[in-house]
Amino acid sequence: MSVSNISPNTGALLGLLFVFALGFGVVFAKSAMFQFRDGKRGRGIMWLFALLTAVSSIGLATVSAALPELERHRYLVSHELTRVAALLSTVIFVVFALASLLPKLLDALERRDFVYFVGARLVRANKSGFLTVISVLSILGVSVSSCALCSVTSIMGGFGYDLKTKILGNTAHIVIDVKLPGGMADWKRAQEVVRAAVAPVGGHVTPIVGGDAMASSATNTAGTLVRGVDPETIGQVINLKKNIEVGKFDYLLDPSKLVALPSDEVVGRGPGGEPYLRGPGLRFPDLGLPPAPKKVYPGVILGRELAKSLHVMVGDELTMLSPMGELGPSGLMPRSRKFRVAGVFYSGMYEYDASHAYVLLGVAQTFFSLENRVSKLDLSIPEPEIVASVTPSVRAAVATLNIARAKHDGVHPLRVRDWKAMNKNLFSALKLEKIATFIILSIAIAVASFCIICTLLLMVTEKAKDIAVLKALGASDGAVMKIFMLEGVLIGTIGTVLGVAVALAQCLGLSWTGIRLDPDVYYIDRLPVNVDAGDYITVTVAALIICTLATIYPALTASRVRPVDGLRYE
Repeated sequence: MSVSNISPNTGALLGLLFVFALGFGVVFAKSAMFQFRDGKRGRGIMWLFALLTAVSSIGLATVSAALPELERHRYLVSHELTRVAALLSTVIFVVFALASLLPKLLDALERRDFVYFVGARLVRANKSGFLTVISVLSILGVSVSSCALCSVTSIMGGFGYDLKTKILGNTAHIVIDVKLPGGMADWKRAQEVVRAAVAPVGGHVTPIVGGDAMASSATNTAGTLVRGVDPETIGQVINLKKNIEVGKFDYLLDPSKLVALPSDEVVGRGPGGEPYLRGPGLRFPDLGLPPAPKKVYPGVILGRELAKSLHVMVGDELTMLSPMGELGPSGLMPRSRKFRVAGVFYSGMYEYDASHAYVLLGVAQTFFSLENRVSKLDLSIPEPEIVASVTPSVRAAVATLNIARAKHDGVHPLRVRDWKAMNKNLFSALKLEKIATFIILSIAIAVASFCIICTLLLMVTEKAKDIAVLKALGASDGAVMKIFMLEGVLIGTIGTVLGVAVALAQCLGLSWTGIRLDPDVYYIDRLPVNVDAGDYITVTVAALIICTLATIYPALTASRVRPVDGLRYE
C-alpha cells in the first residue's frame, strides 16, 4: 500500500496507537532506569524506545505530508489528529534521545578532574524524597520556561516574517516619486536611468499612477485606492498576476471578453470558498445573475475584501468617482467612469485587499487627468534585505535627474524611499514587542532558577558531613564552591537543552505540518512559525547565565562549611 493510498482515518488511528504506546513506554523505561542499578539494561530500553519514536515520527510525518489539502473552512478531525500525532511522536523522540545521551555525558564528566567527578556524582546520586522532587522540579521549570520562550519567539517571528513577506510581495522595494501632487512628466527618461542603475543587481522598474476614488456598485459604495499599472512590467515588481484568485489578468488587457463570459467561468467565491459559476443550470443556479450587458467598459481588478464590500463578481459593472473633476455650472464636478470587474486578487494583507483596485496605466491617466504623467516609479530587487546597499546607487541616478530637472521652472525634485524607511514604524513596533516578550518570559526562567537555589541549599544541608570530610582530606574552599556551582550548572543545562530541543522539534513540526486557522478571523490559513537559530542561541545563553548566577549563593554557603561543624556529632 502506498502512502498516498492510506486513508486519513487509518493514519489517525496509527498515530493514536503510537502515542499511547509511547506513553506506556515512558513509564516502563523510567521504572527500568530505577530498578536496575547498573543502568545498562535501562539505557538499552531507553535507546530502544528512542528508535521506536524515531520510526514512528518519520512514518507519521510522511503520512501527514501526504494528506490532501482541504479547501477553506473545511476541517477533518482525522487530518488534524494525524498531524498532532506526528508532532507528539517527534517531541517524545527528542526527549528519549536526550535522556539516553545524558548518562554518557555524566560518564564523560566523571572521567575528568576531581571537581567534575564529584559534581557529576552529586547530580546522579540518590537523594532524599523531597530533595529528589525539588531537583526534578528545577529541571522541569527551566525546561518549560525555555521551551515557552523559544516557542513564543518562533511564533512571533513567524507572524513578523509572514507580514514582511506579504508587504514585499505587494509593494515596491524602492519608490521614486514627487513630494507635491502633479506627477512626473519626464518619467520615461527617469525609468531608463533608474533601470540602468538597478540592472547590475537584477532589479526591475514599473510606472504607477495612483489616486483615491469612490467605487459604487448596484448595492454598496466604498473608498478605493486606484492604481494604474503597466501590464508588461507590473508582474516583475509585485505579485499581482500571481495573486489573482478569480478572473484573469487577460481580461484587464481585453475587457471585451468580459461581455460574454463562458458558462463554466468562476466569477466569485462563497463564504466557504465554494466557486460561483456564471452559467445557469450549473452550480448555484439561484444566484439570479443578470445576463452580461453588451457594452464594453475598461477592466478593473479588485481586492477580495473590496469585492465583498461592493457585492460584485467578475463581469459586474461598477462606477468610480474621481475627486479630480471638471468645472461645471454648479462648481467642480467629480469625474465618473464605468468599469467592469476583470478579476479579484488575494494578497493576504487585509489593508490591501480592502482598498486596492488596479486598472491599466492609460485608463488611470485619463481618469485622474494626469495626461502623460505618472505618480511614481516602483522598483524591485531580487534580495529585498540588501536594499540599503542598492538605494545609494538609485539616489545617485536620481540626483543627476534632479539636476537636469532643476533647470526647468516649476519642476519639483524626485525623492527616493525604500521599504524599510516606509515601514519603519511597523517593524520597529514588532521588534520592540519581541524584545519585551523575551524579557518578560526570561523572568519565568529566573523564577525557575529559584528551584535550583533551593535544591543546592538543601543539598548543602544534607551533604554537610560529606563536605566536611572533603575539606578534612584537603579540598579547598574554591574546589567545594566549584563542585556545587557545577551541580547547579548541570541541572540548568539539562533543563535548558531539554526545553530548547523540545521547542525546536515542535516548532519545526508546526512549520512543516502547520495548524489550520480560520482565514476569515485571522486572515491566514495556517499558524506561521519561523525558526531562527539566533533566537534559540540567545535563549540558551540567557537561560545558562541565569542558572549560573543562581548557583553562586548556595556554592558560597557550601564553601564556608567548616570541617569541625560537619563532624562534631559523628
